[in-house]
Amino acid sequence: MSRQLKNIINSSAFLLAIYLVSFVGRDIEATIYGINAFSFVLITAVLVQVIAFIPSYLLRTEKVYDLVGSLTYIAVVSVAYTSVDNPTTLDTLIFVYVLIWAGRLGTYLFRRVRKDGKDVRFDKAKQHFFWFLQFWMGQALWVSLTACAAVIAILSPEPDTLSIFVIVGAAIWWFGFIYESIADYQKRAFRKSHDPHTEFINTGLWSRSRHPNYFGEITLWTGILIMSLHTITGIEYGVIVSPIFVYILLTRMSGVNLLTAIGKKRYGHLPEYQDYLKNTPKLFPKLFS
Repeated sequence: MSRQLKNIINSSAFLLAIYLVSFVGRDIEATIYGINAFSFVLITAVLVQVIAFIPSYLLRTEKVYDLVGSLTYIAVVSVAYTSVDNPTTLDTLIFVYVLIWAGRLGTYLFRRVRKDGKDVRFDKAKQHFFWFLQFWMGQALWVSLTACAAVIAILSPEPDTLSIFVIVGAAIWWFGFIYESIADYQKRAFRKSHDPHTEFINTGLWSRSRHPNYFGEITLWTGILIMSLHTITGIEYGVIVSPIFVYILLTRMSGVNLLTAIGKKRYGHLPEYQDYLKNTPKLFPKLFS
């Protein structure tokens, strides 16, 4: 099978998966321009990617890829929130939480790629239309699956009360958000005073696990899911896929595996790096040194 055909199949599979995700919101009564509101939100996620992909491919640049991903989260929750006639406290909390997370992460990633000059993931892909396109369609699926619990919670009618699910979920979200933010700050500070091509970070939260930022991200989306339990019913329980997908994406599909491969290539000859791999948990932080 040629690479081009494989890329076309992958992009098509991503779009099919987004279509299947839409069934989770089939009982949502709200509509936008006559279209089921949840389906409209998913369409928005795809359209944002397509609109950003076209100039990015023409210019052969990946510098706005991560930023567009964050903007897509902002777009989908904004579309959902503004379609609700009388947003509840839960709707507003989830809307604001996603805005805060997406704004911080998008800004952080955009600054990083500007400083680095490129994202090595796209060195070859950005030269080929369908190869590059599959990354953008994959990002649309990432947003659709990850944000589905947040969007369903916003679109579903519920009494304007704060249940134990909302309180516990909000606390977990804040813990995950702060944990991820601290991890990113520590890594950014380390890169300012060390050469990341010859030195690796193993201090602060990075001494507790090798990917504390990913642990924080999985945790905060788990918090959003718990908050959504206040309102979801029936087939909408399919949104439990949100944090599960984030976990699988970061630990099995990209994230951890990609960074581990890069780390072994850069630092594999260092005994201290071998000790770091051996003694430091991959994701969940150790409580004691």
